[in-house]
Amino acid sequence: MDGFHFMRAITAAVIAATGALAQAQDIKIANIVELSGAGATSGTMFKNGVEMAIKEINASGGILGKRISYTTEDTQSNPGVAKGLTQKAVDNEVFAIYGPVFSGSILVSMAESRRGETPNFTGGEAAAITQQGNPYVFRTSFGQSVAFPKIARYINAKSKKLAVIYVNNDFGKGGQTALKQLLANSPTQIVAEISTDSGQVDFSAAVIQAKQSGADALFAYTNEEESARLLRELRKQGWNKPMIGETVLTSAKVVELAGEAANGAVAHVGLTVDAPQLQDFGKRFQAQYNTVSDHNGVKGYTGVYLLKAGIEKAGKLDRKAVAAALHNSCFSAKQYPGILMDVCFDDKGDLDRESFMTEIRGGKTVVVETLPPLNAKK
Repeated sequence: MDGFHFMRAITAAVIAATGALAQAQDIKIANIVELSGAGATSGTMFKNGVEMAIKEINASGGILGKRISYTTEDTQSNPGVAKGLTQKAVDNEVFAIYGPVFSGSILVSMAESRRGETPNFTGGEAAAITQQGNPYVFRTSFGQSVAFPKIARYINAKSKKLAVIYVNNDFGKGGQTALKQLLANSPTQIVAEISTDSGQVDFSAAVIQAKQSGADALFAYTNEEESARLLRELRKQGWNKPMIGETVLTSAKVVELAGEAANGAVAHVGLTVDAPQLQDFGKRFQAQYNTVSDHNGVKGYTGVYLLKAGIEKAGKLDRKAVAAALHNSCFSAKQYPGILMDVCFDDKGDLDRESFMTEIRGGKTVVVETLPPLNAKK
């Protein structure tokens, strides 16, 4: 090899090594979400929100001068697959994990992120997620322990006899149990508890059971596609009483799938792009993905900015220090605009912030009331 070609080879090796070093110094994130199966709607929205935030952060200089690099994997809405993918991410020494969104999956997979001392941001809402003392799991939305006291207050004012239709998985059973406990010594009596399956298509029997119970209102706690089918069946059978939900019932995907049958549905939501604080995000998300973001898109997006806030508070790229910096801390949207709303984390990874009561009117989600944080000082 002559001198010229030798120098070219050396230069190419140096460039390759520099590139590999730069990649090694990236803040590596694993996006482990439901892109197929029953959770595909939720997981895809969450994934898009995560990726949108990463692009913005990288374009503005990264975090502590470091870029974020990421991989995206499909759990297939299967807890066992989610656990295996999380184990793989931990073995690859990622800095943080996003997902899964489904409660049943994160409940299985988060043991792996704990083993790796890796901050794990989830969209799952089951109360059990943060009740196990895992110091590395953080919610990107309300857990049932924060959300359900708010919706229970609303139900007390609207219903004396309530029918509950819920999906028979960790998410649905957790919500049904939380609501039952909150209403146990209240003016509202639960007169029917109707279990349905994940992915259920026919809700005719469930609606008949609710009608026969003598209920004066219905509380629905099912996934997006199921909620839309339930609303259509309620309309078909002439249900004309309040239809109340938590988070999902008035979400963008449900309104899109249920059409006119969604009108009149009311839900407490932690996040909606129809709220003034989130409208700008909603417009940018729609421009990028040509679809309206539901709460899962906001969860993914704000989750990445919460990691950024935690790293900047810790002042170093240390997973353990970042997890500690997020616990028992409050972050303001003024200081960290990407989190969109002021938020506080407790010692378990549960968050608290303002939320909204929404109603579907003429096919549109309307914010009818803003509720203060559950633990707001009076």
